[in-house]
Amino acid sequence: MPFVNIKITRDGATTEQKRQLIAGVTQLLVDVMGKNPATTTVIIDEVDTDNWGLGGESVTELRKPKARYFVR
Repeated sequence: MPFVNIKITRDGATTEQKRQLIAGVTQLLVDVMGKNPATTTVIIDEVDTDNWGLGGESVTELRKPKARYFVR
């Protein structure tokens, strides 16, 4: 009975994209491991970008446009 937890940032994944993720991951487990799709659980957690960090900064900060300075 596989249990898959997918974590993505909450920034625009559509219902259709999430449906495709669930179907695709389920099918992958069927194809690769012979698992029963009826007993495969897939959960998608959407995390606010303020609550997801990388390299010591939140994704919100990382995605902000950076000031560019040109030296001549």
